[in-house]
Amino acid sequence: MSTAPIRAEARLLVPALMFIALVVAAVASLGTPLITSVATTFHVSLDSAQWTLTIALLSGAVATPVLGRLGAGPHRRATILATLAIVVVGSALTVLPLPFAGLLVGRAAQGVGLGLTALLMGVARDHLPEERSAATIALISVVSIIGAGVGYPLAALLAEIGGLRAAYGLGLLVTAIAFLTAWRSVPAAPEGRSARVHVAGALVLASGLFLVLFLAGERSLWSRHLAAAVTLAVVAVLLLCLWTVSELRSKTPLVDVRAVRHPAVAGANIAMFVGGSGMYLLLTLITRYAQTPSGAGYGFGLTTFVAGLVLIPFSVLGFVAGKLTPRVRERIDGPLLLAGSAAIVGGGFVLFATARSNLAELLVAMGVLGFGVGGFSAAMPGVILAVTPKSETSSAMSFNYVVRSVGYSLGSAIGGLVLAAGTATGRLFPDDDAYTTAALVGIAAMATTTVAGLALARRRSPETSLTTDPTADPTADPTGVPGQGESTRTGS
Repeated sequence: MSTAPIRAEARLLVPALMFIALVVAAVASLGTPLITSVATTFHVSLDSAQWTLTIALLSGAVATPVLGRLGAGPHRRATILATLAIVVVGSALTVLPLPFAGLLVGRAAQGVGLGLTALLMGVARDHLPEERSAATIALISVVSIIGAGVGYPLAALLAEIGGLRAAYGLGLLVTAIAFLTAWRSVPAAPEGRSARVHVAGALVLASGLFLVLFLAGERSLWSRHLAAAVTLAVVAVLLLCLWTVSELRSKTPLVDVRAVRHPAVAGANIAMFVGGSGMYLLLTLITRYAQTPSGAGYGFGLTTFVAGLVLIPFSVLGFVAGKLTPRVRERIDGPLLLAGSAAIVGGGFVLFATARSNLAELLVAMGVLGFGVGGFSAAMPGVILAVTPKSETSSAMSFNYVVRSVGYSLGSAIGGLVLAAGTATGRLFPDDDAYTTAALVGIAAMATTTVAGLALARRRSPETSLTTDPTADPTADPTGVPGQGESTRTGS
């Protein structure tokens, strides 16, 4: 049988997966540049308008583990198409002349698409040739992050030219195209797969994640109603502990918690949590600093559209790093790449802390951040999937993306709290020194992430026979993860 049709299918599948990942990431981030326009159009406060972004992140975090489990079963194609259909409907709601509540419902539906990233990785791992799947998975991971940098300036420009509905109309157009692309390009899952969703566990996890992300986003709750915030935080911890216990006892867990406890997976998720907090913190600091009016004694007073252009170095260099990382991984182990990428992001913090007197310096810091984030995101799947069976690709990566969402929310909250603490009474903008303080917090976070990556690399170094290729069969894993093979140390 000729392999030409298979190769042609692979060539078409790669850009399709990349496009879908880019669209869902960009559409979910549309709330960021449009917050002011939403507040003006719907006559709501900026805090209320902020929920057009927060609710998308919340729905994405809640949907991700459920979609990851469904993606591990025989109905992965149907799951992808149904999810994209929900995103299309949500996009239509954002365009229709509905009240503010209708816009929030639409944004929540758009956010569900964030849960598709892990499923797309599962498709790549199952259906692409071994030599292409690792690079494709790495780029899907990168695109899921830099998509925000692609959508931000374009949405801001459309909002300035045609108003809020025009910007959201772009989301409707590209999500409809993404649905058609998936319909034509995404193949069915291999035969023999099975997956059931642990509904009770999903509800408990959703409740816990909702409280965590809500508390991270509602900074005023901590300052005005501390007792209520602490109570909700305790409830969130209890819910997540209850979820963990129920997952360990369930025969059909939403996430294989035992596999997550594997040192490589646990270490990677810790690095993702701490590193994600730092990465999103720097992204927030730079964009906010650039838009601060110069009358505050610093800042450049950029419009929303021009501030969006500041993200271009982030997206471009992030994509470059994503393309380079699979080649570098042939010589350097994945955990070392995580450590190195975290150190690069730390360098971006140092640049921002010491040199931000002109816009060119901000662009350099943003470019360094993008290169570090791109390398980090591209290396992360390889570390996790090297010890994960193919059938659990979507589930394992979905958990990692939940961790990333929580880390991002925490990074945003930390930035807001530090800057709020540095804002004098009666002033609208924080002191310039508050940005330096926040940058020092970020440096500490990235130093911790670098150390975690080095520790993980040191633990893995004796395991010379352990593959780091996420496309390879992990049955030779020496870790004892259920469902995997016996140690390769005895055979090396």
